[in-house]
Amino acid sequence: MSTTLRNHRIRLAARPHGEPVPDDFQHDVVEVPSPAPGQVLLRTRYVSLDPYVRGRMSDAKSYAAPMEVGDVIVGGTVSEVVESAADGFAPGDTVLSYGGWQEYSLEPADRLRRLDPSAAPVTTALGVLGMPGFTAYAGLLAIGKPQPGETVAVAAATGPVGSAVGQIARLHGARALGIAGGERKVAHLRELGFDAALDHRAPDLAGRLADAAPDGIDVYFENVGGAVWEAVLPLLNEFARVPVCGLAAHYNATSLPEGPDRSPQLMQSVLSKSLTLRGFIQREFVPTLFEDFLRDMTGWVASGQVQYTEDLTEGLDRAPEAFVGMLHGRNFGKTLVQVS
Repeated sequence: MSTTLRNHRIRLAARPHGEPVPDDFQHDVVEVPSPAPGQVLLRTRYVSLDPYVRGRMSDAKSYAAPMEVGDVIVGGTVSEVVESAADGFAPGDTVLSYGGWQEYSLEPADRLRRLDPSAAPVTTALGVLGMPGFTAYAGLLAIGKPQPGETVAVAAATGPVGSAVGQIARLHGARALGIAGGERKVAHLRELGFDAALDHRAPDLAGRLADAAPDGIDVYFENVGGAVWEAVLPLLNEFARVPVCGLAAHYNATSLPEGPDRSPQLMQSVLSKSLTLRGFIQREFVPTLFEDFLRDMTGWVASGQVQYTEDLTEGLDRAPEAFVGMLHGRNFGKTLVQVS
């Protein structure tokens, strides 16, 4: 089928030095091709904005290959099938895809997952029922292993990962301590049922954290690093577990932090307290835990035991602005861009 559709894309124009700026993003418009055999042409409805994308804008070695300058910015998408050259997909189907920051994408059919809009809002496939929710589920349960009565702390606690971590911890009988930025977010944590909620922007975080965790911290789900980690480390109990999911406080850093080298303090704590620090990427747990996650989280969301919020920006052209705001913590919940 020939087409005259035009595709608005946002590409990486330059590798950011520190915080991304508008000149790091290039907007262009190209003609939309028809799918080759085995491919599906998709119209993007929603794009997920995620902190890990900042790492892929750099060329530093990491767990995922960096984007090349000129590439469409990567990201998960909820899309509608426009044209299919593959069995099993027809125009009008809604799918979970990885089209990135563009209005249309061509993707191999074997990379798509069909979504049922009647089962749950389709945006949840990018949030609580998607990669962020699975990150929380797998990291907390496979690495953190919270036990009844233990204290689980999590930073960036109103984000899609952190909010799920705290609520899942409580479902497993643990005490949830959330750390977020600003009074509004702290109030929301209390609405979600967190046992304690702290504003990391208020003074004396270390003292307030110690008061909120009088029996210490048994599991710390690390999303941020920086000053929050420095306040948490002295409070970790013997045999505490630390799933390391992200280090958002450092994503825009251009040099090492000033001050003394604290790695000896860290290693002394690891040794003396028998701590477990375990970095992870959610994909390693997909083969063993993803089906359990879909079953459990779908049930928890349907019953109201796990709640979620979404921060929706309308218009693909506003994606760079929303992305930078997210890196500063200005989002409230899962950050999404509604494209069409």
